[in-house]
Amino acid sequence: MQMTNQEYDLLVQKHSHKSPVLKDCVLAFLTGGAVCALGQGFLNLYKNLGMSEDDAGTVVSVTLILVGVVLTFLGVYDNLAKYAGAGTLVPITGFANSISAPAIEFKSEGLVCGLGVKMFVIAGPVLVYGISSSVVCGIILWLVGNA
Repeated sequence: MQMTNQEYDLLVQKHSHKSPVLKDCVLAFLTGGAVCALGQGFLNLYKNLGMSEDDAGTVVSVTLILVGVVLTFLGVYDNLAKYAGAGTLVPITGFANSISAPAIEFKSEGLVCGLGVKMFVIAGPVLVYGISSSVVCGIILWLVGNA
């Protein structure tokens, strides 16, 4: 069956549902804000327990990573992401989810071929390009500083 671009566009529009953009944006904002508020709550708790600002910040990061991994393991994170959308991509919990979800899914294939290989399927490109761009920026700054 040969189809023109216009016919294909009409077919796509017919079968696509309209996304409630405003609702999605509000849910993402509220969910991301809730994750950040949770992090701030942990920060305040740890500081009240006598930790320094730097130590408390580190422990908050570890705590939020742990919360993200546990919620992913329990299947709650994916359900939350379906409802809240981009709000669950708050960097630390979203990154924890992106690393732990494939690892949990492929653990039956073994420690090396399952867990080890699949763990960085999603997060791998982020790490490669993040590290590479930081090296390039560092070289540029070093060259500008030595010029």
